Amino acid sequence: MTSRLIEDGPGRTLILGTLVNSLGNGAFLTCSALYFTRIVGFSPSRLGLGLTIAGIAGLFAGVPFGHLADRRGPRGTAAALLALAGLATSAYLTTASFPVFVVIAFLYALFERGAHAARQALIPAVLNADNLVRVRAKIRVVTNVGVSAGAGLGGLALLWDTGTAYRLTFLLNAVSFLGCGLLFLRLPAVPPAPRRTPGEPRLAVLRDTPYALLAVLNMVMLLHIPILEVILPLWIALRTGAPPALTAVLLLLNTLAVVGLQVPLTKKIEGLRSAVRAFRTAGVALLGCCAAFALSAGRGPVAATAALAVAAALHVYGEMVQSAGSWVIGYELAPADKQGQYQGLFNTGIAAVQMFGPVSLTLLLIDWGTPGWLVLGAVFLAGGLAMAPAVRWAEGRLAGARSAAATAA
Repeated sequence: MTSRLIEDGPGRTLILGTLVNSLGNGAFLTCSALYFTRIVGFSPSRLGLGLTIAGIAGLFAGVPFGHLADRRGPRGTAAALLALAGLATSAYLTTASFPVFVVIAFLYALFERGAHAARQALIPAVLNADNLVRVRAKIRVVTNVGVSAGAGLGGLALLWDTGTAYRLTFLLNAVSFLGCGLLFLRLPAVPPAPRRTPGEPRLAVLRDTPYALLAVLNMVMLLHIPILEVILPLWIALRTGAPPALTAVLLLLNTLAVVGLQVPLTKKIEGLRSAVRAFRTAGVALLGCCAAFALSAGRGPVAATAALAVAAALHVYGEMVQSAGSWVIGYELAPADKQGQYQGLFNTGIAAVQMFGPVSLTLLLIDWGTPGWLVLGAVFLAGGLAMAPAVRWAEGRLAGARSAAATAA
């Protein structure tokens, strides 16, 4: 597996920077909730309210900071925003009151999501078409590895359960942001995009309806994220006879599958046609995943475990092919000189799903049960099938814009 992750030049730097940052993020995510409730003393409801307010910043940060990356150059913008996110993480250690916490959490979400948008603009700027999707696949693999390893470090802090141990994980996350930013500064310099032509809107992506549709469809498919993170443990405990420990086993298998299979699967997804097929395949796989979850309802330990294992396998396969397809579609259908703002919009779906997905899927799946799973499966299938006409529409719009630009030149 290690050999498959080796890259030369900019690809290696991107992968290494992502690994460093993911390590800190994994430790932070594992410990942050308990730090704020057990050490600082916030109630869970207040903590949830503060994080929801901060999530609004993450939801709207992508496009403007992506535009800033286009105008100022993605390398320096990404490095600066990563440094600011690291400083915001350090500022959490000074949190003593709820209003201060909300301000810091808001700034952390703003800088972290802004850095993500700038990073998405940096990736195609320093790579070529031949290795873009392959490196993205490897970035996803090392993200999983880093978060898992970081979670292990966070687990040590949970074991010690002291304020000092928790604070060390926050400092580790801060250093990981700074380290990632310094590594990105080793990448080739990327010139800013040309100035806007007279009459061209500042944020052109907000007027590109076909691309916005692509982003919405991708967001729909990203509803698979809360299934494992939020729904799986609740479903096992409340709706099946499977042992609760199965949650940990299925999460581990998901991580191992992504680490071992994401790169090989990506080799088959290179252009728009194969990316569209990937979304169609993901829709079918996730429909099957939802059906298997529905079949596990009310079953005993053996039958429920078997159904949930099938559901998890279909889930991770759909997740991997959808991710690879989204990288191709998101990059190829965005204007080359506006990758920052376009990637900012395309990846806003992640923030939206993380913010609204847990509540909406809990109501749909845990409260409604089997019918809810069938509805969600139909949504996945519809999203996967709708990507083909949406891509054709976006292709036509992009070709028309390029033709108009060539005529004007």
